[in-house]
Amino acid sequence: MTLLRRTAGLAAALTGTLAALLAPAAAHADAGGCRTVTTAAPDAEQARLQDARTAAFTERSGLRDLLRGFPAALCSARTAHRAEQVVDAWGRALWQAGVDRAQGRRPSGELPARDDRPLYWTRLAMTVRLADWQPGFTVDRAGLRARFEDASRGLGDRFAAAPGVRRIFVSGFDPYGLDSEPRRANPSGAAVLQLNGRRITLADGSTAEVRAVVLPVRYRDFDEGIVERAFGPHLVPGPQAADLITSISQGYPGTFTLEAWAGRARSADPATDNVAALSGGTTRHPVDAPGLAAGPQFIRTTLPTDAMTAVQQPYPVLLNTPVTEIPAGATDPVVRTDGPTPGSRAVAGGGGGYLSNEVAYRSNRLRLDLAPGLPGGHLHTPVLTGLPADRNRLTAPEFEQNEAAIADQVRAVLSSARL
Repeated sequence: MTLLRRTAGLAAALTGTLAALLAPAAAHADAGGCRTVTTAAPDAEQARLQDARTAAFTERSGLRDLLRGFPAALCSARTAHRAEQVVDAWGRALWQAGVDRAQGRRPSGELPARDDRPLYWTRLAMTVRLADWQPGFTVDRAGLRARFEDASRGLGDRFAAAPGVRRIFVSGFDPYGLDSEPRRANPSGAAVLQLNGRRITLADGSTAEVRAVVLPVRYRDFDEGIVERAFGPHLVPGPQAADLITSISQGYPGTFTLEAWAGRARSADPATDNVAALSGGTTRHPVDAPGLAAGPQFIRTTLPTDAMTAVQQPYPVLLNTPVTEIPAGATDPVVRTDGPTPGSRAVAGGGGGYLSNEVAYRSNRLRLDLAPGLPGGHLHTPVLTGLPADRNRLTAPEFEQNEAAIADQVRAVLSSARL
């Protein structure tokens, strides 16, 4: 009964559609034959939930009611179409809960409100519940997972499109490097959660609304077009068209960098993604991502870098100009400190040859096709430090202060623009 009361309370706070989907939550084992049993083997990312510390991010953040109510909501579906509605609605509810929490509008439990980790680990736990669901009818499991991922990452959010208000669209990333340190956060994800839906005052005195998505650290999702699905609606004329776009990720210790160049290639192996997958590309043998549309080897930023690099507190903000290329007619990679040379093969942009470089390339390749005059690029944040030495503790004052300082400076960098 406690869970049902909590679920009912959650429903009252959400949209009418979601409330309707939650209404039959108690009837999860009736004539529909619905069961939730563990049958699917977890992937490498889901398997990290076996660590009690990762599960604690849901239990201690105020998000556990979403996780606990999700199986019953799935069991309320009686058709494949209804199942799609359920995962869409619960994905949106999780995204909004993560945003509300980051912006101080939701009880935060014991963990810091501005933290991105509760959203990440709760989403992952909910994908396990989705995999365990055994409905009495045929469903497209991969399709349902994709719908839930998109909705819970903010891909369905829309600008309010208020008259006279500019629009800035940004992306951040999930935590990564979790095999060596499962307590890691990603300051880019934390920053964009704090900005989503908010209005900021720009350097020219105008007002801009910020909308955001948080992307997975998985090659497969990039291969399947998540970047294009996220940025595309904001690169065509209409009320959702952005006035500036930028991807954001965690970069180097102690400094922000604006990447002057994004490279076309993947070249980060042996580094793996969050499901232990390799890209297939190295610095000596870079590769293009599967299905990547035609485009130049390097794309230069069009962000207002002079204004943005003037924001120097508390961290310096630098324009990062080097790239790695294989010069025309050559076979070995070369680092160029001042950008690429004509006819060269991209190996790495300023942000390397991993997914942070790829989101910059993909979003700006699309920008060149659809809105070439639009300011766009990539911002790397400093590495987030300050986790406590006691590995059983999830947070500490230094960690929280650093996370807040990075997020606040992301906002200041965006606010420096004149649109």
